[in-house]
Amino acid sequence: MLILAINPGSTSTKMAVYEDEKPLVLRSISHTNEELSRFDDVIEQLDYRKQLVLDELERVGVPLEFDAVIGRGGLVKPIAGGVYEINQKMLDDTHSGIAMHNHACNLGCLIAHEIAQSIPGCRSFIADPGVVDELNDYARISGSPLMNRICIWHALNQRAIARRFAQEIGKHYEDLNLIICHLGGGISVAAHDHGRAVDANNALDGEGPFSPERAGSLPAADLIRLCFSGKYTEKQLLKRIAGKAGLNAHLGTANVKEIEERIRDYGDTHAELILNAMIYHIAKNIAGLGAVLCGKVDAILLTGGLARSEYVIGRLRQRIEWIAPVYCFPGEDEMEALAQNALAVLRGQREVAEYD
Repeated sequence: MLILAINPGSTSTKMAVYEDEKPLVLRSISHTNEELSRFDDVIEQLDYRKQLVLDELERVGVPLEFDAVIGRGGLVKPIAGGVYEINQKMLDDTHSGIAMHNHACNLGCLIAHEIAQSIPGCRSFIADPGVVDELNDYARISGSPLMNRICIWHALNQRAIARRFAQEIGKHYEDLNLIICHLGGGISVAAHDHGRAVDANNALDGEGPFSPERAGSLPAADLIRLCFSGKYTEKQLLKRIAGKAGLNAHLGTANVKEIEERIRDYGDTHAELILNAMIYHIAKNIAGLGAVLCGKVDAILLTGGLARSEYVIGRLRQRIEWIAPVYCFPGEDEMEALAQNALAVLRGQREVAEYD
């Protein structure tokens, strides 16, 4: 089986070609601010990014003879985890921005579908998008009936790491209780109860620990007062929640390696305080999910780009190892996870779901 996987991000479009489980091509096509600034909206980048993928395939000599094209799922309506065949309803909801319009991940299913449409017999899928919602009833309730809790999290990578860990210890993902923390520009923490993520935070724009680029949970009354202060526009305040927030807001950079150097080489005590505070809040959120699983936690899995930091992981372990054994899976397995999900459907090993 020949599979093309596509994962659009804010500054790059990642693509991979797999023959069964074997990666043949792995590429990350970078986009400069100047290149993207001519587009008023992310969806307008569709033809531009799709053509870059097609050009790269031609450059490396891979013909358009795929059995499936799978894209990173977008911010459509909340759905259960799994692999979904791209249909017209999903395309319509993505174009309309039913959840959030201006996010690069929305291009994943659109590019995958259009490329697959040009190939006879080729199917198009998404898998475990960020809007996967399997929350239990308690998790949905907030302190105000005007606002239910929602989750937007790194579902694809968390599930891939969970299955990888389960395989390594000779068990099935569905047999385990896990707390998984994805440490990236945004940080998502989820409680996985025998194959179902029963609680997870909105890592995109408003809940959980603060991160390199996200503000996380904020004091509600202070936030409301800030909104009515007249000092900021709505767009500016949204940036203060996601983008110009977290480490970036406190220290002027979201680069943890750079912050570690400031601490180690220049004795920057303020940088040390802020970075350690982020680690503290991550640990607190992980520990809180221990209560969700009634203390029955088989393992805590740490993944994402920040999992490469010995500084972060070492201090995080000190605060959470009492809960359960901690395992570290640095980086992301999203491209492999996309390809494996498509392959499992093509082989009849996993059912495909319908988006409706």
